[in-house]
Amino acid sequence: MIPDDHAAASTRRHFIAVTGAVAFGRRFPIPSGLAAPANPIADSATRLAAAIRRREISAVGLLEALLARIDAVNPRLNAVVQLDREGARRSAQAADRAPAAGRGPLHGVPITIKDSFDTAGIISTGGTWGRRQHVPAADATIVARLRKAGAIILGKTNTPELTAGAETDNAVYGRTSNPYDLSRTCGGSSGGSAAILAAGGSPFDIGTDTSGSIRLPAHFCGIVGLKPTAGRLSRAGHILGPEGSIQAITQPGPMARRVEDLALGLRIMTGPDPRDPFLVPMPLRDPAAVSFRGLRVATFADNGVITPVAEIQAATRRAADLLRSAGAQVVEARPEGLDVAYESAFALMAADGGATLLRVLDQAGTDTAHSEVRTRLAGATAMTSSDFTALLERLDRARASMLAFLERFDLIVSPVNAELAVLHGTATARVYPGLSYTVPYNVAGWPAGVVPVGASTSGLPVGVQVIAGPWREDRVLAALAHLERELGGWQPPAGFRS
Repeated sequence: MIPDDHAAASTRRHFIAVTGAVAFGRRFPIPSGLAAPANPIADSATRLAAAIRRREISAVGLLEALLARIDAVNPRLNAVVQLDREGARRSAQAADRAPAAGRGPLHGVPITIKDSFDTAGIISTGGTWGRRQHVPAADATIVARLRKAGAIILGKTNTPELTAGAETDNAVYGRTSNPYDLSRTCGGSSGGSAAILAAGGSPFDIGTDTSGSIRLPAHFCGIVGLKPTAGRLSRAGHILGPEGSIQAITQPGPMARRVEDLALGLRIMTGPDPRDPFLVPMPLRDPAAVSFRGLRVATFADNGVITPVAEIQAATRRAADLLRSAGAQVVEARPEGLDVAYESAFALMAADGGATLLRVLDQAGTDTAHSEVRTRLAGATAMTSSDFTALLERLDRARASMLAFLERFDLIVSPVNAELAVLHGTATARVYPGLSYTVPYNVAGWPAGVVPVGASTSGLPVGVQVIAGPWREDRVLAALAHLERELGGWQPPAGFRS
């Protein structure tokens, strides 16, 4: 249950009655002569920030619309697990009073943050019982950068314990459901983020991705997400920080409803950080400068490990055809070593016999882990030094093999997983084999993003994955934006449209 105060409930009801703010498709009333106004629960963070700058809406008004939306949808989803109502209201009031000069690109826009990141003054559990009352004194680095850009931290979104799961469930807050079908999972580990974005309760969130934890929820929930190049964004202030054997395959990244917000969020969050020694000060390139004419695109609908359902295969081919129509040279091909990278990555996660997870649990004061973490621990067997060094060599050979593929191609278009959103309780059996579509790019460290390209006959979202070589997020974002324009991108869940 979300800690709450109801001091301003009558104010919210009045605001909603005047603006119709909780229904998709309705608009804020604005003075005549201004540009088309923003929709608080459907528009991008970029557009909402622009509306605040043009004084079409106030930060306070936008905040109250989003709070009302969360109140309406979250009881069915359990996606938002902490709300800082009064702190957000104070920040929104200050944002409306602030002079125009010096306002950041997200000035006055309320956003949510995955609960695995520290947020100053807001309970940050990482989904683990021992931290159920933990209130950090400082923000995670990328959270601080979002605040500096003017964003208002509205609350925290649910995650599996220590982000270690393909279904978002933990002993502190319980399970999060998919807004397109409440009987199904929103995925993990950034599942709470994806669910509330899809349902219109927040325009922007940040996730983390070690084996697909941004991309899988984006696919399951019909939103967009980006795993940047390894070394692009700081992990400082995350429940699993920038230390240890798996740091190289873990990256934070932006999640949103619209691709333009991925680009904006990436620009805001990137940059050096002494708390994360693995960051590389590589410049960001402009997605608008990317031309598809002659771009070399490889695509495959089956990776040879597990065959996706037919609707995912068809969606992947459709996306590749749209890039071909835009001028790209598209051929059927896939990197070698995807199976080795997938298997070796999971071997790496278990190579310490679970010691890393056990240390984090101990530091948190958690005596009993959630069932999915216990399952991981039970299956983890510590390797000998000989086996471990051989594993590292296999990983490096897989990386080299995949890099050789990039001598012939600029982009890859593939499925995100073999499955659409699965029923609660079935993710371990049904989703984990399909992580062979995402994990290899954690191993390689390449940027990879997801965009929705339609819906299945049962109404579940279908996403596709776009991958590029190191530091070429611009190509990924350009391709995602093109597919979004051609196919419409995010569509509100039928059961959450009013």
